[in-house]
Amino acid sequence: MNLKILIYIFLTLLVSTQTAYAAENEYGIVKAWFNGKNATVEDLNMKIGEPGEIKVEVSSKIDGDAIIQLYEPGVTKAFKVINGPSEIEKRIDNLNIQSGWTKTYTWTVAPNGAWKNGNAPINVFVQFYKGMKDNKIDFTIANPYILDEQYTGVISTPKQTSSPTETTTPTPTKAAPFPPVLFSVGVLLLAWRWRL
Repeated sequence: MNLKILIYIFLTLLVSTQTAYAAENEYGIVKAWFNGKNATVEDLNMKIGEPGEIKVEVSSKIDGDAIIQLYEPGVTKAFKVINGPSEIEKRIDNLNIQSGWTKTYTWTVAPNGAWKNGNAPINVFVQFYKGMKDNKIDFTIANPYILDEQYTGVISTPKQTSSPTETTTPTPTKAAPFPPVLFSVGVLLLAWRWRL
């Protein structure tokens, strides 16, 4: 009987645990999405000219500076920016930020045709500075396979505001999702029922 309870508790904890952030360190948190899916997005095909949306949210835990940059690790640059706060490989400097600062950036990118019939990862690099010390976060947002086909759909470019969204409210470290909480309660009630 005790083994069953332990298995249910383990399964409950396993299902309830979620990875909420793509990367975090003692200086900040970086979350990223590609077409609404959490980074790193794999198993994705894109045609030449097909738009994809990259969204990056950066939150600082320190008073200092934050530098953000989208980049491609390959030699051949496979993407162009249709809309966004910067070009790929160009950095965005945020100086004299406060702890709790959060900013969200959105880019619309598309394969430019320079690379096809292969994967073309697109990464985000964020470097936080506190005085003379720095701490980096670097990861792949998406790793699409670029097809040798031209995109024929409509490319809609969302209106870009004059500046990305910025808030000074600290980002909560994790939000408990409602369905896993219900599942957890249900499993515990079931384990309690079997104990009787």
